[in-house]
Amino acid sequence: MQRQRFIIRTIGVAAAVALAATACGPQKSESAGSTPSAPSSPTAGATPEASPTTDNKPGEASPSPSASASASPSASPSPTVKQIMANGDDTDQVRELQARLRQLKLMSVAPTGFYGSKTTAAVKSFQSKNGLTATGSVDEATWKKIQSASKKPTADELRPPTVNEVDAPDPRCMEGRVMCISKESRTLAWMIDGKVVSTMDVRFGSENTPTREGVFKVDRKEKEWTSTLYHTSMPYSMFFSGGQAVHYSADFAARGYAGASHGCVNVRDKGKLSSLFGQVNVGDKVVVYW
Repeated sequence: MQRQRFIIRTIGVAAAVALAATACGPQKSESAGSTPSAPSSPTAGATPEASPTTDNKPGEASPSPSASASASPSASPSPTVKQIMANGDDTDQVRELQARLRQLKLMSVAPTGFYGSKTTAAVKSFQSKNGLTATGSVDEATWKKIQSASKKPTADELRPPTVNEVDAPDPRCMEGRVMCISKESRTLAWMIDGKVVSTMDVRFGSENTPTREGVFKVDRKEKEWTSTLYHTSMPYSMFFSGGQAVHYSADFAARGYAGASHGCVNVRDKGKLSSLFGQVNVGDKVVVYW
């Protein structure tokens, strides 16, 4: 009888362990009778938000108070030199700094006003090239040198019409009325007789549903349209190659380049596209190129 109870108890423990292992997915299960593992250190469990690493403004939350403490020593303010701007700052002055660094070809992305890893790297590069201590933070000496090496940014430089830097137009875009669409820079430039009238960020199809390249013409326009294949809304559609069109995408506006189209040219700025839709005529040229 005792042997039978021991066998039943052993089977019960084994079944409980198996159930925990399958039902708790990503959670770490512990073997029965084992000593619980020690909690991980705060450093190992730190989230990316604890230390600003990009130049995009972090979601809704501000950088945590520990951000400065967790920043690398090279980006930390020197105790003897007063820093004007540093990793984690979010100000209009940072936006100006980024615009000036962009003039100096040290940054390629549009100013955001948030001082992250890209700004830190650009400042370090400037400091190294100009005989300054490469801290990645901006002190008075660094700021004065950056100001003297660049000009006061214009409104468009501080808040460019596109996040992506617009490519030089394809030669086929230089005559007439053209939607000049670059896959390389992911931008659309509306051009008339070789002059850029407006620009906007765009997104293309995935590898399985690529956006066709070449020279086309707008064959029809639909202010309100729903895809007959995918049943998704396509406002301000300007069709240029079968079912492929330039149109507004709410998904692009929400998720950015994390997604892709089914072959169309997605635009995320609805206001800009609405204005473009009113200017483009059926028959106008469309050039899609790398």
